[in-house]
Amino acid sequence: MRPTEDLTARARIRNAALDQFATHGFRRATMRGIAADADSSLGVVQHHFGNKEGLRDACDDYVLDFFREQVTRGRDLGQVQQPSISNEVFVRAPAVLRYLGRALAEGSPGVVPLFDELVSMTEDHLSQRPDVSDPRGDAAVFVAMRLGVYTLHGHLSRALGVEAFAPESLRRISASLLEIIAPEFLGTEAHRAAWDGMEPPASAESEEEPRREDHE
Repeated sequence: MRPTEDLTARARIRNAALDQFATHGFRRATMRGIAADADSSLGVVQHHFGNKEGLRDACDDYVLDFFREQVTRGRDLGQVQQPSISNEVFVRAPAVLRYLGRALAEGSPGVVPLFDELVSMTEDHLSQRPDVSDPRGDAAVFVAMRLGVYTLHGHLSRALGVEAFAPESLRRISASLLEIIAPEFLGTEAHRAAWDGMEPPASAESEEEPRREDHE
């Protein structure tokens, strides 16, 4: 993500909400706590988002738009396979993924479109293959398995002995996923090579802010 001082007040508040909701859950997170983390005031938060539900809606929309951006980029590059796309997101945006994991666990209504879109996109890909007898079922289970990494990241961190979203964990998780998922399901060797050659970021601070915030 971009440095905090480069973001608009609205973007800073939204980023603080992403972190607070991911850490404490929607019920326990507070508007005052989010305002403090954003170096803002409760009045400014209310001006931009109204209430806590409005903040959650903004976070859900942000996460959905972020994933749509990755899917669009993947399609443009001819890389519609879900693992390579989600792995890039995993590298770029730990804050988004922490929030997504909590939102999935809590059943936030805003993540329903994300799950459904990922299933539909994966189904479209699998439907083109004559060896897949149940593309809808395979797609639904596959997406649930992949998003489960984010939902269960606390348990994954404990099992690995290091924070699952930390840069040093990324290559290990990617390598394990490649071992588990059959090459035939992933697609071409080019996609496997793209995974294998992906370098983790130098630090969490190097994450990019999605372009849609540039003109806020």
